[in-house]
Amino acid sequence: MKLTVFGATGRIGAELVRQALAAGHQVTAVVRDPGRFPVTGPGLEVVRGDLADPESLRPEVAGRDAVLSCLGANNRADAAAGITARLTGSIVKAMDAEGTRRLLVISAGPVGPEAPDDPFLDRLTLTIVTRVLKDVYEDLRRTEAALAESALDWTAVRPVRLVNKPRTGSYRTTIGATPRSARTIGRADVADAMLAMIDDQATVKQGVCVSY
Repeated sequence: MKLTVFGATGRIGAELVRQALAAGHQVTAVVRDPGRFPVTGPGLEVVRGDLADPESLRPEVAGRDAVLSCLGANNRADAAAGITARLTGSIVKAMDAEGTRRLLVISAGPVGPEAPDDPFLDRLTLTIVTRVLKDVYEDLRRTEAALAESALDWTAVRPVRLVNKPRTGSYRTTIGATPRSARTIGRADVADAMLAMIDDQATVKQGVCVSY
């Protein structure tokens, strides 16, 4: 497949590019500084992109089988300004203009519905985290709302608390819900899940929680 990855310099984004290349896909990684992008390999094109300008992104999404976005706020000020929603909106406009349909974006577990019958400590932890990071989650809610209003075949990938560990390929993907005791997920497994969802029609126009 021909894929474009936005936010490729992040930890999930870089892992996504590595796994996509290993699977034999052709990948365009859109970054701020191509000279500092650490991933190399056959089938990879690294380009500089201005995500504030939808028109300039059109060549990077044209003719792609799927576009994958790992964009996210770098700090709470960016989140409060709605940076993720705004930049994702640029991608949506570019895809609309080119007729590219499939879009998968990283969101977050707390944006989805609460898990049924979660243990007390899990519910307490979620409450605290949600309050501390309320601007981040509000930005992601606006992002998902914009996706829902679009005509694209989108999926909002909602990982729970991210950890660094090797890819296991063993995790839960829960469509439209949050499973009980969904506590952590490795970044490499989030990348694995995103690639697996590209052709999964059940995930289209859905939020999907990813957790161990």
